[in-house]
Parts: sequence; C-alpha cells; structure tokens
Amino acid sequence: MRLQKLASLMKEKNFDGAVISPGTNLYYLTGLKIHEAGERLTVLVVSADGNYHLLAPGLYENVVRNFPVTFWRDGENPYHKLAWILAELELSSGRLLIEDTMRADWLINIIKLGRFEFHPLSSLMRELRMRKDKHEIEMMKHAAKAADRIFDEILSWDLLGMRERELALKIELAVRELSDGISFEPIVASGENAANPHHEPGERRLRKGDMVILDYGARWRGYCSDITRTIAIGRPSEKLVEIYEVVKEAQENAYRAVREGTKAKEVDRAAREAIARAGYGEYFTHRTGHGLGLDVHEEPYIGPDGETILENGMTFTIEPGIYIPSLGGVRIEDDVVVLDGRGKRLTRADRELVFL
Repeated sequence: MRLQKLASLMKEKNFDGAVISPGTNLYYLTGLKIHEAGERLTVLVVSADGNYHLLAPGLYENVVRNFPVTFWRDGENPYHKLAWILAELELSSGRLLIEDTMRADWLINIIKLGRFEFHPLSSLMRELRMRKDKHEIEMMKHAAKAADRIFDEILSWDLLGMRERELALKIELAVRELSDGISFEPIVASGENAANPHHEPGERRLRKGDMVILDYGARWRGYCSDITRTIAIGRPSEKLVEIYEVVKEAQENAYRAVREGTKAKEVDRAAREAIARAGYGEYFTHRTGHGLGLDVHEEPYIGPDGETILENGMTFTIEPGIYIPSLGGVRIEDDVVVLDGRGKRLTRADRELVFL
C-alpha cells in the first residue's frame, strides 16, 4: 500500500508525519478523487507509524467511504478537528512534511496547532512517484495513443485561415472526446508567434508559409501525455525547413541517449550539442524535457543540471526546440519511458515535416 510506503520512508528519513492537501499526491497515495475544495480545509494526515486520517468538508460524505475520515460542516472550525486528529496521531510537534502546493492560509493556521519543523512533501514523494509501475505505464500508453490519434485528425482539418485560438479549442474538444480530458491548455503558435515557446493562442490566422507549433496532451485515469508537433502551412522559408531538420536530429540524438544508469543531463547534452553544432545554440532556450505522470511536469527533469540517474520506469518528455524572434520556431516532443534499460517512445505520431 502506497501510504505504508510513505510512512516507512518518513521513518527512514526521520520525519514524524505529513499533512497532504488535495492534488495528485493525495490521489496517488489513496486513490480518492478529491478535487480542490477551494477555501474549505481538506487534508490527509499521515504519521510515520503508518496511521492516517482524512479531514474533509461534509460535501464529501457520499464520496469518501471505507477510509478513516472526519467531516466538518460550514459554520464549524475545521482547525479544531484537525488539532484533534493531530493529537490522536501523536503529532503535536516534530518534523512535519507539508504538501508543496498547500494554500498559504491553511499552512498559517496549521503552524498555530503545534511546535513543528516544516519540510516540503516533494522531497519524499519524488522517490515514490518517479518510477512508474506497469499499471501506470499502461495508463500513460493509453493517453499517448489518444494524442497520436488527435494529431492524425488535425492533419485532416482545413487549417488555412483558422485562428490560433479556434484551432486550440478544436484540439481540446478532440482530446476530451478520446480521453478523460486535457493535461494542460493546448498551445497553438503560428508564424512569428512560434518564437515564443509558451505562446498563448490568439487571434492570428494561420497562413501560407507558417510553421505552426501544436503542443497538447491527454489524460487517462489521471495520467498525462504531452506531445508537440510542428507543421507547415504551404511551403515555409528554407531557413525554417533547415531548423526543423536540426530539431528533429537533436530530438533523435537525445532519445538514443536514454539509458538506464545515465544522468538526465547527458540526455539534455545530446540534444543541446546537436543544435549548437548547427549554429542555433542560443535559440534553444529551455531544458530538453520534464518528467511526466499524474502531473504534466514532475521529476525527473531533463536539463543541463539534471543529476538524476535514469532508471527503469521513469517517464519524461524529450522536446528540444529552436526559437528565432521575428521568424518563428520549431519544437518536436515525445513522451519516453525507460524500459529494459533503454528509452521507448510512448507517443509515435509522425515526426517528418508535414506540408499542408
């Protein structure tokens, strides 16, 4: 059971307990689908002895079953009940792990409940979540297949003259039809806008000669995919075609560098060196990739400072890019898992440049 693994790890690292608010860590540990509850205090308390108890608003009385839980209703002070739970688990003081994304007002009130030394929960959860098991990988394969199918759909659409935000919405709707939902808001960046890696889709219409970056992802049973393809509307400039081939080579080099026992920064270096050799090093402005799972960005990070040693079960993106102001940009991204000591692509949509 994942909660017991967390408890064992806390004991090993000399932590006394953890307070976990709604999010992917709570889902990973319990399987409970408790969404962000706004201002209503919702936390799971776990002790290093392996005991745990959930505090939740009464809104969840018909959702949370067969789990140690105390509910509170509007008009009650939930922190009084949280104090009782902490006392029951013998956590009135000590080294306490706190969910990294917890609301500040919740944390301020928790500080008042005891003499605690606080530490980020991510320092331990990364150890549990970074290596995916077979079930998790199957979920991610499903999410990746949805992303691949949507790319094929996009190529059948009449894109010339379409607004960026219109295309982004069509992609989102297609994702929702084939999966449990989007893993992030789709990015559509056309022409000179493609020089901005995280461009927000706007009113610009796609026109002949554009390179168009399409970056989107699907979720399946909580697990994310994240794919980027760059397509051409008509025939772009020869410089942009050249840039595309450089990025494709960099992405392939990084993919081939994925090995069990290799440091993440070596994968980044393989991509970065290919782009630098072609004379575009200054235009590759971000890391090569990021971990992927229940969150679309998690450990391990594939960057120049990535000291994580790759192991079987680790999943991450490989997404080098070149972005030239006033001209445009190219990014190619795939999801990769380390299996049997080597990298294996989960997303498999065509990486050759498509001219529409």
